[in-house]
Amino acid sequence: MSMGTIYGLGLGPGAADLMSVRADRLLRNARHVAFFRKKGKGGQARRIVDGMIPEGAVEFPMEYPVTTEIPLDDPRYNEILSSFYADCCAHLRALAEGGEDVVVLCEGDPFFYGSFMHIYARLKDVVPVEVVPAITGMSAAWTATGQPITWGDDVLTVLMGTLSEEDLLRHMQAADALVVMKLGRNLPKVRRALDAAGLTARAWLVEYAAMPGQSVTLLAEADCEKAPYFSIVIVHGQGRRP
Repeated sequence: MSMGTIYGLGLGPGAADLMSVRADRLLRNARHVAFFRKKGKGGQARRIVDGMIPEGAVEFPMEYPVTTEIPLDDPRYNEILSSFYADCCAHLRALAEGGEDVVVLCEGDPFFYGSFMHIYARLKDVVPVEVVPAITGMSAAWTATGQPITWGDDVLTVLMGTLSEEDLLRHMQAADALVVMKLGRNLPKVRRALDAAGLTARAWLVEYAAMPGQSVTLLAEADCEKAPYFSIVIVHGQGRRP
């Protein structure tokens, strides 16, 4: 029996019509569909493809055991997530070894800060694994502002809001153009770093880019106590142009 293939299916930023033709084709012919979600939630990736999964396809929700309940630097965090990914991989591997193809839904691009990377690293040398790239969430976010993110020789810096305030400030001070992801409860810290770097006046807060409820606001005018998980700060480059 030939092995099945596990596909890391990039869905793009949140609108089904921004998916690639290849992703659409694989999904509409899928027999097994896996996706990550928080406990008690439907899952953002699953919501994006609502109505596109074939009738009779078997769905496998992979529910994170922790999200923000434990600090990232707590040793238990990695231990719990490592066990979670091992269990997910065991299920996906069994399907592939049984000759079944599996589509794993991935928000944005699978290789850009996505959970699928942990599946890929564990299974790529064990069973066939293919990645279908996609538009990133940050691309949708800067497009929503109506301005190019980079000009000429601008260097784009991508930061995670989970970094320390000191690290955020250090990278912001060296950036021409800037994207800050993983905001949520980190937004006040990110705002303080932007203030210290003198970038707040140029910063935009984009929530739910390319999704229902998209919001684009100057950061200086936004409520900076907390932001939804699907939020990105954008600071456009001001480099050379003709």
